[in-house]
Amino acid sequence: MRVSNMTAALTAGALVLAMAVPAAAQDRRVRIENNTGVTLVEFYGSNTGTNDWEEDILGKDVLPSGSAVNINFDDGTGYCMFDFRAVFEDGDVLVRREINVCEVGTFTYE
Repeated sequence: MRVSNMTAALTAGALVLAMAVPAAAQDRRVRIENNTGVTLVEFYGSNTGTNDWEEDILGKDVLPSGSAVNINFDDGTGYCMFDFRAVFEDGDVLVRREINVCEVGTFTYE
């Protein structure tokens, strides 16, 4: 009888833990698609809790139109809300604010 009570308690505890997934454990991978007709040459993604764009995520790479890249926005802060800044080959700059990377699987520039 004691074993079944302990098993029930452990099962209940595991269930509670599984249901209470913290923001830190959420998937922050987002597929960035470029369908603009212009090459994306710089891309920045910073959590809304910072005033800095940080580094260009693409680095030396570019994202031609019709292409996509998967980016993991997990910066260790637990934030889900991010601002995106895309710089294109023709000089256009698009800023999109408060993108929930914990909920959005794909973000498309068109």
